[in-house]
Order: sequence, then structure tokens, then C-alpha cells
Amino acid sequence: MVGVATAAAQQPPVKVNVLNVCAPSADEQKELSAALAKVPGKPVFGTDYEVSRGRSTLDPNTPIPGMQPLPAGAVSSADWVRIRREFPDAALFSNVQYSFSVDSKNMVETLVLRVRDPKDKDLMQVSIEDSASAVASAAAMLSSTTPVSRVRLERFGKASVALARCSGDEGTPATDQSAYEPIFQAASSIMDRYRDALNARKMVPEELVRLGVKTAAKTGSESKKNP
Repeated sequence: MVGVATAAAQQPPVKVNVLNVCAPSADEQKELSAALAKVPGKPVFGTDYEVSRGRSTLDPNTPIPGMQPLPAGAVSSADWVRIRREFPDAALFSNVQYSFSVDSKNMVETLVLRVRDPKDKDLMQVSIEDSASAVASAAAMLSSTTPVSRVRLERFGKASVALARCSGDEGTPATDQSAYEPIFQAASSIMDRYRDALNARKMVPEELVRLGVKTAAKTGSESKKNP
């Protein structure tokens, strides 16, 4: 028993970093704003690019940001389209990847910009995400400016920094996030510009049709934004 106690005492401590995505600190807000300000407003791309599409089975045990969790034992799948473009060698970011996925209930749009030399910049990548209910069509979602729901920075050798729109749980008031609205607005503007720069508004519906996904708006249905 003494040996077991000694071995347990010698185990290295486990450090857990908890992200306060609803109310980041003042320093984290500055870091989020600074990272978004580095994203090229009028991107210039190299000649290399990639467009891919597919269907993936969703794992109910793996939570996906922007999507409601699947019930235990449920099986579902999502259709997706990805577009990747490379930046010139002298640019801060090496490439940008845009993805759009749709399942029976949700549509999720994600933009990821990866830094070329993260060791020198501390920042590894910037991720921006928004989502909507799948009662709308992909074309309808892409034709409007969908408010961004999550911004995340992956940092080299440090914990991530994130901000997400948070609604209150049942019986709990929602967090006042008015102070973070400039960050959300900046991220939404970036997402909107890169939809155009990557030709996503046209390309995504066309690729989804090839997967057998209906892209025409459903009669009488309206888009419902998820927090």
C-alpha cells in the first residue's frame, strides 16, 4: 500500500486550461482584435488551390461547435464542401481554408487562416465560425451576412483564446456580451469578404448539388440563426 501511495504521489500534476469563451479577459479581447486585424482585407492568392466535397458520419460522442449534440445511439451524417487557397510566400498567413457542412438540422460555416511561421509569431491559426438552422438553404445562408458565432485563436506553446456567443441556460440570464460586439462584427466582415474572395457563394451550392443536397430554399421556411 505504501508503494502504491508513493507512486500516486509521484505522478505529475495535470494542468487543465478552461477557456472562458463567453467573457474573455481584456488582454484576450485585445489579442482577438489584433489577430483579426492581421487578416488581409483584400486577399491575393497564389496559383495553388483545392476544392473537395464529401459526406461524413457524425460521431455522437464528439461535440462539434455550432451543432446540437446528437442523442445517445443516434446515427447522422453531414455533407461538406472545402475550399483552400494559398497565400504568396511573403504573406503572414500560408493558406486559408473555408468549409461548409450541412446535416439534417444544422449548417456550419468555418474559415481557418494558418500562420506561416507560428514560432516567430506565437499565433498558429485564426478560426471563424457561424451557423444556421438547416430549414434554410445553403444558397440562402450564403447570400446573407450571417453573424459569426465563434472566434478562436490557436497559439504556439500557449492555451487557445476564444470568444463565442452565449445564451443563458433555462432559468439563467444570458451573459451580457455587448462589449465584445466589435470583435464579432470584425469577424463577420472577414467571413463575408472571404466568401466572395473564394467564390464560395457560387461554388458551395454547386458542389452540394453533386452530393445530392437540395440547395433551393424550402417554401415558407426562414433561416433561424443558432447562438
